[in-house]
Amino acid sequence: MMSVRERFENDIQSVQRDLKELCEQSINAFELAFKAFKERNVDIALEIIDMDTEINRLEEMINDRVILIIAKQQPVATDLRRLVVILKAASDMERVGDYAVNIAKETIRLGKAPIIASTETLEEMHQRTLLMLRQIVDAFMDDNMTKAKEIAELDDKIDELYGETVTGLFRISDVPQENLSQLTSLAFIARYIERCGDHVTNMAEHLFYLIKGQHYELNN
Repeated sequence: MMSVRERFENDIQSVQRDLKELCEQSINAFELAFKAFKERNVDIALEIIDMDTEINRLEEMINDRVILIIAKQQPVATDLRRLVVILKAASDMERVGDYAVNIAKETIRLGKAPIIASTETLEEMHQRTLLMLRQIVDAFMDDNMTKAKEIAELDDKIDELYGETVTGLFRISDVPQENLSQLTSLAFIARYIERCGDHVTNMAEHLFYLIKGQHYELNN
């Protein structure tokens, strides 16, 4: 017969698996959103909007399960921190899914008209953020603080690229009236990618809190 501690460990492992699934779905949505943007593919963009329902459902399920575990088991110290961190990480990853939806919506607004600005820095921002997202999932599964610390350094570069992107967009002169909204959409897409990076950094800070029992600011 399973002991109380064994049941508790099983519950935590199960909810961590749910978190991993949420992470994978949000990362997939984020990757697909940029694919939709690059290809100007409205069908993929609409698919991402539909995917958000499942991402939201997973986050709600994780919240409910964690609250039930805390109520039933009344964990203390590291166990309680782990459950709180799972809640926070789920919230951050759900936001990544929301930003993927936002990118998809901007893609639909852009339509098929040719892009009048370079998207090179946007592409680099996306690739770096994708790397961060994958790295934070690995860090969470292994309680790896080294990987978590590297994420803050990656986010600094994304912030720098964001500044370059927006500055470049609004330096473009002689923009026809019909293309002004396009520049705004591109700036929004850059902002959504940058915000995803911020949420990954939040998750890295949560992991430091889990392991060290103290709050750390990694993106100062």
